[in-house]
Amino acid sequence: MSARPTIVPKSEEPEQPWQWPEARWRGIVERVRAGRTLRPETWPNGTRCAVALSFDSDHETGELREGGESIGRLSQGQYGSRAGIPRILKLLEKYSVPATFYVPAVSAMLHPDEQRRVAAEGHEIGIHGWIHERNSILPEASERDLQMRSAEMLERVAGQRPVGIRTPSWDFSPNTLAITRDMGLLYDSSLMADDDCYELLLDGKPTGVVELPVEWIRDDAVYFNMNRFASLRPYTPPSSVLEIFRREFDAAYAEGGLYQLTMHPHIIGHRSRMMILEELIRHIRAHTGIWFATHADIVRYVKGS
Repeated sequence: MSARPTIVPKSEEPEQPWQWPEARWRGIVERVRAGRTLRPETWPNGTRCAVALSFDSDHETGELREGGESIGRLSQGQYGSRAGIPRILKLLEKYSVPATFYVPAVSAMLHPDEQRRVAAEGHEIGIHGWIHERNSILPEASERDLQMRSAEMLERVAGQRPVGIRTPSWDFSPNTLAITRDMGLLYDSSLMADDDCYELLLDGKPTGVVELPVEWIRDDAVYFNMNRFASLRPYTPPSSVLEIFRREFDAAYAEGGLYQLTMHPHIIGHRSRMMILEELIRHIRAHTGIWFATHADIVRYVKGS
């Protein structure tokens, strides 16, 4: 008589989100939240609207973070430093506009003279990861080490200690905010819960870290990114992008709030696209009561107001 076959119980299926108990989904939602709004009644010297222009100087790290060695894609990154940054700095000088540059540590090491020039011309340099890594999926120890080493490298190269961060993932791991708080940074600029600055809460408790929010619609990359192997093609003409950015400013001005914009030197720095930035600056300067400021200066003001 043959033996009965052994019945191996099926492993339990992973619990689906609709099966989660309230404590689980609520804990996920409440880990990092927007706290009190930090929108001042007035901006410095009675100005009406604060304008924060920023540039993510990813350069070659866009390819390196993927473990890639494509010489073509590395050359696209080099364009940001070789052609984009000089054009951008020249334009900012022309209109006396300060800006914030978020720089991966590897970009700073590859282009140290660029960072020293950016700092010398009065712009802010902020943390943007080590090699533009996906910080949101890193173990806590690795994320903490890379964020701290990035700050140290930027200070060593540019002579300017960063006080703010834009995470390379535009996202947080469960540990990012605690790391940022423990480092004593003034602010983050990666999240999207409001149009104006707000204080970040960690598990319902104020951290003292200010969020200066970004948004994908105020980012040049979403309109102009190109990846032929992923069938990703630029689909919006520069004139339409200018119109979107201009309407965003007009609404911020009408509300008396904050206007923040994110750009990338290897994207906006092309000749056909630099007109977006120049026309936008000219449009903004045509209004009265405008305060152009670095992200750090805006955060310091809203914290003290």
